[in-house]
Amino acid sequence: MQNVTRLCQTKSIVTVNGKIPGPRIIAREGDRLLIKVVNLVQYNVTLHWHGVRQRRSGWADGPAYITQCPIQTGQTYLYNFTVTGQRGTLFWHAHISWLRVTLYGSFVILPKKNASYPFPQPHKEVPIIFGEWWKADTETIINQATQTGGAPNVSDAFTINGLPGPLYNCSAKDTFKLKVEPGKTYLLRLINAALNDQLFFSIANHSLTVVETDAVYVKPFKSHIVLITPGQTTNVLLEAKATPPNATFLMAARPYATGPAAFDNTTTSGILEYEKPSVSNSKNKKHPLLKPSLPAFNDTTFSMKFSQKIRSLATAKFPAKVPKKIDRRFFFTVGLGTLPCSQNQTCQGPNNNRVAASINNVSFVQPNVALLQAHFFNQSKGVYTTDFPANPPFKFNYTGTPPSNIMATTGTKVVVLPFNTNVELVLQDTTIILAESHPLHLHGFNFFVVGQGFGNFNSSKDPAKFNLVDPAERNTVGVPSGGWVAIRFLADNPGVWFMHCHLEVHTSWGLKMAWVVMDGIRHNQKLPPPPSDLPKC
Repeated sequence: MQNVTRLCQTKSIVTVNGKIPGPRIIAREGDRLLIKVVNLVQYNVTLHWHGVRQRRSGWADGPAYITQCPIQTGQTYLYNFTVTGQRGTLFWHAHISWLRVTLYGSFVILPKKNASYPFPQPHKEVPIIFGEWWKADTETIINQATQTGGAPNVSDAFTINGLPGPLYNCSAKDTFKLKVEPGKTYLLRLINAALNDQLFFSIANHSLTVVETDAVYVKPFKSHIVLITPGQTTNVLLEAKATPPNATFLMAARPYATGPAAFDNTTTSGILEYEKPSVSNSKNKKHPLLKPSLPAFNDTTFSMKFSQKIRSLATAKFPAKVPKKIDRRFFFTVGLGTLPCSQNQTCQGPNNNRVAASINNVSFVQPNVALLQAHFFNQSKGVYTTDFPANPPFKFNYTGTPPSNIMATTGTKVVVLPFNTNVELVLQDTTIILAESHPLHLHGFNFFVVGQGFGNFNSSKDPAKFNLVDPAERNTVGVPSGGWVAIRFLADNPGVWFMHCHLEVHTSWGLKMAWVVMDGIRHNQKLPPPPSDLPKC
């Protein structure tokens, strides 16, 4: 625990090694990592290495009650995994309850020793991690919301590298500053570690060149504004102007929020300053501070246009291995709904019920032992069932008038996939309670975003328009608000892999499920047994 003061208030927060953001991990493609985690707080903890493929190392993936029991107070766990065939910006964060609000940090994988970037070598690399800050205790907030069945309180601020910036009360001293030299190029590693908000980001009077998303190189494109959902990372090149301008520039981030629900409508900001030649006489002149303009909070058109610009390099060196022959097709609705209130209680959700979130109307119930252990030791009975629906249990106009019955069902259900199954999955937003953009994250794999659109997915017309040549390859994708997205992946990694909305509030409400990928025939296609120090429940 560490006492930290933000927005004029001091609170005790969970940290890694007393820092927020936590320590930066820098590795090289091909490196093996051993990360010893010692739990000295009163909460159960797990850490997740977000976007790391974890080939045959599912025991190190980190989601609580999915691949491991949590590390209990006073206990230790050694995360042991190798980073293969990946390079770029990822991050790590806690994966239990809402602890990732302060437990997060960057995870940078450098290319192999003699490999270069497919873009000009930058002068400097700078991590820019977006976070979210509550004055109140977040564990109390989500626990209370779970009891009342209503929505938890929204955050008080957003942060850049742990600092809210000058647009908040008494936070001028808590401002991230980036000093640049004229004419030099900087690689900004943007990471959205916020709990519940997608963010627009921009730097006044500067264009950014997007070169990578989710640790996969993309065809470079220029944009004044970047949209980044929780769970996503984006590398951008910032070219400093050749002659030092007589101004300083604000970099700012604020939410993209699509629903009528309350959200934290504040703006975090940092300052971009140019290093001045020391002989200059302008020492004491106050330079004007220029501010960027950001889209309206509900600019879904910008969101769709921006995501359509992201394309894989699809070169010989960096191919896009899109599955062409599909073995199994799935259609998942994602969205909100309700669950009955416990007896003798009035809940704060719609119709005095509790708010829920679901996939194919199943609101996932966290088991009390880890799914991966239950699977590995063939002890699934009473822990999970393998009947997760491949299609919605009943059809309705998903993005039109919602049905009168919006009750979800509950269960700990998974989909079982044979090794090397080529999967196509359509994720369809629903307008039950409210249409909303859901950033869906898949553990253990990257997937290709082959198509997206507004309204209801049309299985006879839409697939003809799929991009199978150079689609974006990601680990987290925003399901368009009132729309759909189609993804493809090859299930070549044995284990149990969590898939969930990366808005933590929706995960808490049950917008999650798991894929069980069976072992293959060969030795190197099987999941090894768990490490001896795997935590017990």
